Amino acid sequence: MTDDATIQPPDVDEGIEEGHGGLPPARARGAAAVLRAVPFTAGVVAAMLVLGVVAQTLWKPLVDRDLFGTVAYGLPAFLDGRWWTPVTGSLFALTPAQYLAVTGGFAILVGWSEWRIGTRRAALATVGGQLAGVLGAALVLQLLGGTSSSWDWAARVSDDLDVGFSAGAVAAVAAASASLLAPWRARVRLVLVLYIVLAFLYIGLLWDLEHLIGGFVGLAIGPMLAGRGWELRLPRLTRHEWRVIAATLFLAAALIRLVIFFLPADGPLGDRAGQGSIPILVSAVISLVLAEGLRRGRRWAWRWAMALGLLSALVVLLLVVALVGGITSGEVQADDLAVTPTSVAEIVADLLLWATQLAVLVLGRKAFRAVSPKRAGQRDPQQLADREAGIALLHSVGGGSISWMGTWEANRWFVLREGGQAVGAQAYQVHRGVAIALGDPIGGDALVRGRVLDGFADLLSAQGLALCLFSVSDEVVAWGERRSLRRVLVAEESVIDLPGLQFKGKQWQDTRSALNRGKKEGVEYVQGALATMPRPVVAQVRAISEQWVGDKGLPEMGFTLGGVDEALDAEVRCGLAIDADGRVHGVTSWLPVYGPGGTTIGWTLDVMRRLPDGFRPVTEFLIASACLQFQSEGAQWVSLSGAPLAHSASSDDLGALTKLLDRLGMLLEPLYGFRSLDAFKAKFQPRHVPMSMVFPDEAALPRIGLALTEAYLPDASTADLAKAGLGALRGEG
Repeated sequence: MTDDATIQPPDVDEGIEEGHGGLPPARARGAAAVLRAVPFTAGVVAAMLVLGVVAQTLWKPLVDRDLFGTVAYGLPAFLDGRWWTPVTGSLFALTPAQYLAVTGGFAILVGWSEWRIGTRRAALATVGGQLAGVLGAALVLQLLGGTSSSWDWAARVSDDLDVGFSAGAVAAVAAASASLLAPWRARVRLVLVLYIVLAFLYIGLLWDLEHLIGGFVGLAIGPMLAGRGWELRLPRLTRHEWRVIAATLFLAAALIRLVIFFLPADGPLGDRAGQGSIPILVSAVISLVLAEGLRRGRRWAWRWAMALGLLSALVVLLLVVALVGGITSGEVQADDLAVTPTSVAEIVADLLLWATQLAVLVLGRKAFRAVSPKRAGQRDPQQLADREAGIALLHSVGGGSISWMGTWEANRWFVLREGGQAVGAQAYQVHRGVAIALGDPIGGDALVRGRVLDGFADLLSAQGLALCLFSVSDEVVAWGERRSLRRVLVAEESVIDLPGLQFKGKQWQDTRSALNRGKKEGVEYVQGALATMPRPVVAQVRAISEQWVGDKGLPEMGFTLGGVDEALDAEVRCGLAIDADGRVHGVTSWLPVYGPGGTTIGWTLDVMRRLPDGFRPVTEFLIASACLQFQSEGAQWVSLSGAPLAHSASSDDLGALTKLLDRLGMLLEPLYGFRSLDAFKAKFQPRHVPMSMVFPDEAALPRIGLALTEAYLPDASTADLAKAGLGALRGEG
């Protein structure tokens, strides 16, 4: 069933003067137009070059001339009364070779920021961040390096001078990151914070301290400049995004150890010379292995990472406790321990690193699946055999429009075997003591499918589980009536018959317009297996999906709603709208529907997501193009699926559960747009097929409501479940 944010018009961030990313507007592609689009950046770079010519620093190193002491900023300059240096020093570079990096880096970083948030805001962030970095660094060094027990690093760096506008450039990027949509906002901030923090701790030059201060100032003022407001809640991340963040942190830990091993430095954490020992190198290799395992979402990597993090944090804490306890009791003298600001900084840095890693591992624990289906089978051969038998039956005798969803990882399988042969199967999940069967059973005819249901119901009775048959056809409803089970309509499936389909007539005007506009704007429809598409294309698809999830109030949904991981299945087709520049504007994924003999008789829409600032009628374009493609291949129909928790208002089913589902749907509507999605599908003139839920009686409704909530929100926290499930039961929202 479709999981989508494409029905509403693209969001526009208030207060942001330019677009949301991707390619610059056509008016800004010429060199002159680019200069007009980023006047602040162009002006500063021009000033740097002009001063470089006038002062001859473009070919003579500034650091070797008396002029350096006059224009450079730093604590010595301020102590000598040269308060103009934050202005003059910002427009120079130390050596001719550095001019390319200084001007080029400023042009790229500040230019991008100016394009994102506008000239005035970018200038404020750049100048403010530069002043904060330069003056803040001097203040910190004065406080830390001017005492009798001063920090060796601070005392040493206090004598340094610097030039360049780099702290302002870092601040500008940090501020402009607030204008990005998820997940890029979180990605840019994570990389930026890792860079400024690790560079300061493990290199610790004067400009590293300036970057640290300027970067955090930019992060602080960014939301205000971008017109977003402050966000106190954690961003919603997909399973893939949690994996990437966890892997990035362990990769950073490995890089730190490699730097220590190969490039010992004398930074805030002390003199690292001679620390290139084998244990450090082994630790780096372990971190790299764990990073790769976490990136792939492997549970074993998560467990080892948790164990390593807990052990390391515990060792550091025990060391601190032992030191403090020894000093407090008088058994150890502080002077004997040589506890210096450097050693304290190292302990704090290690604690922060391990604490951050542990926090990500704990918060994102649901992103690391217990085991893949194949590995699950190695531990439980029967589960693997049942799953393989179910999929084989699906290929041989066929199934319903949502049967392929049963192949997804979270599902279990019940297989009916007669005479040693698998003849029927049913996919299901267990939540809150309820076994939720997904769609109709698989079987060669109605009699076999009835026997599958009989066997499945008997199994649940023996295990003490409540029965819930979800999104089933009238055939299953009739089976339930013979057992005195109750039913309620939960959705209406929208089906488009393909034979003879032509987008002609007034009712197809929107569809024709979308196809024609796509052709006019150079947007092409590309269809195939996503797993075989180029990596940059797959990366864009993931970004579109994670961008949508990141700004929602609830986590990514599951059960009858797939995501990119499910779309990577080799038997699933993906339809993409791609422009001439290779930019993906929207994506749909289609699940195969097999008939007898393994023929593909239809396709069911699953993922449908769009780029917020992309080709506007991309949804109509994608669906219409897919219909034409499947029609040419001989498919009989496509299903736009049924919007979960959105059904006909004229339903005369059981009032209690109908109201519960209505309230749950209303609660989730602002977040997922199920009802607006259902209304959107009407554009394609579909026929409607009822999808019902069959269950024992009203006494089971509370458990079923919570079970469905948990099934649809598998990554939700307890608070999320309480909000979506219990709130719906009470009629809130």
